[in-house]
Amino acid sequence: MATYKEIRGTQIEAVASDPSNPVEGQVWYNTTSQSLKGQAATTAGSWATGNNMNDSRTSIGGAGVQTSALGFGGYGDSQGVTESYNGTNWTEVNDLNNARVYAAGAGVSNTSALAIGGYATTPRAYTESWNGTNWTEVNDLNTARFDLSATGTQTSAIAAGGATPPSPRPTNSEIWNGTNWTNTGTINSGRSGLTAAGADSTSALIFGGTDGTARGYTEVWNGSNWTEVNDLNDTRFGLGGAGTATAALGFGGSAPGNTANTELWNGTNWVEQNNMNTARRELDGCGSNPAALGFGGYATAASAATEEWTGAGGGVTRTFTDS
Repeated sequence: MATYKEIRGTQIEAVASDPSNPVEGQVWYNTTSQSLKGQAATTAGSWATGNNMNDSRTSIGGAGVQTSALGFGGYGDSQGVTESYNGTNWTEVNDLNNARVYAAGAGVSNTSALAIGGYATTPRAYTESWNGTNWTEVNDLNTARFDLSATGTQTSAIAAGGATPPSPRPTNSEIWNGTNWTNTGTINSGRSGLTAAGADSTSALIFGGTDGTARGYTEVWNGSNWTEVNDLNDTRFGLGGAGTATAALGFGGSAPGNTANTELWNGTNWVEQNNMNTARRELDGCGSNPAALGFGGYATAASAATEEWTGAGGGVTRTFTDS
């Protein structure tokens, strides 16, 4: 019979703490917890509870990935508060220059992000750029709006939808080139409380929202036009989103009651997944389909809850037991 070393190429190591980047099939003995552990792959996606934010808040904006995220604005102790997430803990950093709620975010990490639009007594067109230390005011949106969707990077983003009361909900979308916003194609259904996923200003997905009624509308952006595609299974608004135009995740929201529902977009259809641990609305999210982050929102009150999503096929550490 082949030994473990012959199969895997290494011996079972005795270590004081779990490896930081174990590979599937790796096995080790943790001398601190006195347990035998191994790395496996998940067969179905699920949410795990992470460490709370420092400030409970709802109607929050966010950007980044699961291990390097930023949360900003929203109703809480202060509407300008910004927190940075390193994959384990949230740390308060410098505030927004313009405190506001219902802003949208774009960006790839906790050192490179945009805060877009929002509400502060009236709809705002503010855009602020984050460099890892400070927010800097840059050129405004063409249309002041709040409760909008946005996705992309600090130099290539797209914003769409939102609210501009008492006017009808705007249908125009705008693309950001790192310096200016330019009006581009119109979305098919004007709504607020929607969310977005996408890599940059040439490829995006928007979904959910309300035009007075909760909607499951989904639209895909190809760099020139918005096209309606298959709806969410559960209509809702105030939801979180993560991923790309072909592999996205939608979670939480209001339909109109708070929901923990999670759905996966495979490029053609939405597929129901395991629910979040805490049902809530007006949260935000970031990251990818296999590794997303959901934070903040409103459950029975403003929430500081953080949840981490690991999709099917994602790595997970298992502890071996006698039973």
